[in-house]
Amino acid sequence: MMKKQNMNRDWIATARTLSEALPYLQRFTGAVVVVKFGGNAMGNDEAMADFARDMVLMRQVGVNPVVVHGGGPMINDMLKKLGIESDWVRGKRVTDKATVDVVEMVLAGLVNKRIVQAINDEGGRAVGISGKDDDLMVCVADDPELGFVGRPVEMNVQVIHDLCAAGIIPVIAPVGTGTADGETFNVNGDTAAGAIAGALQADRLLLLTDVPGVKGADGEVMTQISPEQVREMIAEGTIAGGMIPKTETALDALSRGVRAVVILDGRMPNATLLELFTEHGAGSIIRSTAPRVKPTHEE
Repeated sequence: MMKKQNMNRDWIATARTLSEALPYLQRFTGAVVVVKFGGNAMGNDEAMADFARDMVLMRQVGVNPVVVHGGGPMINDMLKKLGIESDWVRGKRVTDKATVDVVEMVLAGLVNKRIVQAINDEGGRAVGISGKDDDLMVCVADDPELGFVGRPVEMNVQVIHDLCAAGIIPVIAPVGTGTADGETFNVNGDTAAGAIAGALQADRLLLLTDVPGVKGADGEVMTQISPEQVREMIAEGTIAGGMIPKTETALDALSRGVRAVVILDGRMPNATLLELFTEHGAGSIIRSTAPRVKPTHEE
């Protein structure tokens, strides 16, 4: 009898959670949400399946998820297997022709199709493309000393609109095309996600990381941050290391018309669903305007 009572309580709690999610489901119906997927979750089959299931659920309730992924560790593994050594400038890898060919093979092939397959296995419809398809992401060299490392200068996102209109989840590898001679450029995954979100005027850009969010001077995760606070924290050194490029991506995306950017822990089960469909949210949200009603992530 006790076991049956516990099961009943579990089902009641599930039903209550779904009911409480209704305003948020309605709020994001038709919204474009760009999700940067990367970090340790990419190398874990269970985490990959969880992520794919979340994307399918988002699409099922009327959200338009657009997935942009990284794949640095997989690139490193393949370069090592092929015996391709890298040169480094100021701590950054020089991407020569041999290296960029491997980058394209791994990102647009191995990693991209693995994510596509995971989403399809969960009952969704996903199509994998790269920034080279339909000239989605046209780039120039970010730093001539680094070789084929690109900075997006022109975005053509009609192919993404077409896929979303057809009920398909786009999965995008951060490989861009050049402005001349058909060069291939490796683009930082966060940078690519920010550029795509800006071009789409996305409602949300979710940057999944391996940390809970942006931490303040007291070491606690800040749930809400303004662009001005981000700039101050970078200048003071509170935001440092790998969090600097992520927050700079957030600021750039906001300047391009993205409504809000959230930096959250992709290792947390259902992190994207918690962020979008619960009052509490997840991670650190960066936006120019304060919430109008609740002291939460929701506007």
